[in-house]
Amino acid sequence: MDFGNFGTVSFTKQAKAAPFVDFLSQGKLMATKCKKCGNKYFPPRMDCASCRTSDMEWFEIKSKGKLLTFTQVQYGPLGFEADVPYVLGIVQFPEGVSVLSRVSKKIPFEEIKVGMELGVIPIKLSEEKFSYEFVK
Repeated sequence: MDFGNFGTVSFTKQAKAAPFVDFLSQGKLMATKCKKCGNKYFPPRMDCASCRTSDMEWFEIKSKGKLLTFTQVQYGPLGFEADVPYVLGIVQFPEGVSVLSRVSKKIPFEEIKVGMELGVIPIKLSEEKFSYEFVK
């Protein structure tokens, strides 16, 4: 697979981190870690911004994290017009990365609070499109 299979609207097909989409299709949300300096990245990077090495390894985000902030989107950009309203949030995970994602519509807006515990799961948008979202 490639990045043409990621998300609702795909702007690029080729990327050095293309295995990210393969992992999503296998039910895993993966990030990367520099083997030299230990910096962690999400979205995944295949080159370390700190020490400039390309010696990276994949690791899975499995645990629940804490919601740092969120917003309800009322106007959807290209490809998301029919989805509004939806909630975007940033969750800090114990694995050492923060993730920006959509909060599952199964969680009522009134229940979403800063500090709540959320997990993240890969989702299948269509036969060939994958993404991820926050869940309780």
